[in-house]
Amino acid sequence: QVQLVESGGGLVQAGGSLRLSCAASGIISSFATMAWYRQAPGKQREFVAVMTPDRSTRYPDSVKGRFTISRDNAKRMVYLQMNSLNPEDTAVYYCNVRTPGGPGDGYWGQGTQVTVSS
Repeated sequence: QVQLVESGGGLVQAGGSLRLSCAASGIISSFATMAWYRQAPGKQREFVAVMTPDRSTRYPDSVKGRFTISRDNAKRMVYLQMNSLNPEDTAVYYCNVRTPGGPGDGYWGQGTQVTVSS
């Protein structure tokens, strides 16, 4: 059974940093595409970052240069380092993992709240 557990969210002032972590169990992480999404109140869930098995990364323009995704396959962990946070980054952040043979939209964690105060 695949389980994803996020941690590291919290309240931070604008300009500050947070590091989110996602612990994955039940997968072979070296074969997985790992990503982060977020959903702000009243908005649709949006893509934040992705790292493929070959460690290629992609970010939307809204976070490029401020957020960095990383992974530790041995520990089955994926991280999101978020710097220069602003109030528009306030959202629930979700870890997403897609594996060969798994569901099309991957597996999801329960989310962790990030609140950035101005």
